[in-house]
Amino acid sequence: MKKVLLTTTAMAFAASMASAADMSMSGAIKLTYGAFGTGTVAAAANDDFTSEADLDIAATSAGGNITMSGTLEIDEVGTAAGPVSISTGTLTFTYDNNDLGALALAAADGEDDNYGDYSVAFAAGGISVNYTKDQDSSDNAMAVSYAAGALTLSMTALDESGGAGLAGNPANLVAGIKKTTIGATYVTGPYTIALSGDDQDDQDWDASLAMANGDTTITVAADETEMMSVGIAYTNGAMTVSARQEFNNPVVGGVQVEDETEIALSYTDGALTFGAAMDSGQTGLNGDEAETVISASYVDGDVTVAAKGTDQDEMEVSVTFAF
Repeated sequence: MKKVLLTTTAMAFAASMASAADMSMSGAIKLTYGAFGTGTVAAAANDDFTSEADLDIAATSAGGNITMSGTLEIDEVGTAAGPVSISTGTLTFTYDNNDLGALALAAADGEDDNYGDYSVAFAAGGISVNYTKDQDSSDNAMAVSYAAGALTLSMTALDESGGAGLAGNPANLVAGIKKTTIGATYVTGPYTIALSGDDQDDQDWDASLAMANGDTTITVAADETEMMSVGIAYTNGAMTVSARQEFNNPVVGGVQVEDETEIALSYTDGALTFGAAMDSGQTGLNGDEAETVISASYVDGDVTVAAKGTDQDEMEVSVTFAF
């Protein structure tokens, strides 16, 4: 009788655990050799080995009308709480310290660092609203959009003027601006028309027209500087090719802004992927933001072998096991 009671209790406890929450684990182990920079920060002078280990433990509770999820992130540096979200009906609250990208400022390496802390999102009947806030300042972003058939309207009010230099935010941020941007997108047949403009003193605006024809998409765009660009993207099975050319860039501070040329190629054949990208507007930058980046990867089961190099004489080879 005692054994039966214990067994029944254990089964009831296990059933309650299973119904109350779902838990999963994922992670990766990575060994890298080489040296790679980031943005304006050059790579180390000498190639060397580095290793990384990451483990994410995620749990979700959906036993009632409120759904809550969270993640514990463990790596070679330490442990940290990942994003925590709470949802009910059409509302979702998310907290992820300095990791919500609706607020992002340029940092010391020239690349943007996220610093949004929490957001509140609402979506229903073609309307979506997302409010993101930095807890360490008054900086915030409010994005509202409405979709009705082929037409989508949007408005984003952004304030990134106070988050730089505050304790609790990433270091070396460059102060941003305040602006409100209104946009509209309309799709008719193979054509997509997009317009947007903001309320800054120079009233930045962008306009584009894209035409899709089978595997090919051609896009023509212009902005407030009277710059125009033409882009083409083509996909055929395993291969994707894109190119974009700018024309008539303005003179800023007595210096002619370069008319940028962008070309990208990607090819996948089974487990092998090859990629190459060139962007003349990235001259002098390092790592994945370099002017020219060539990469290749091969997947064998759970293991990925990858290599990449840049026009800055940077090279990196890595082997990653994901589980």
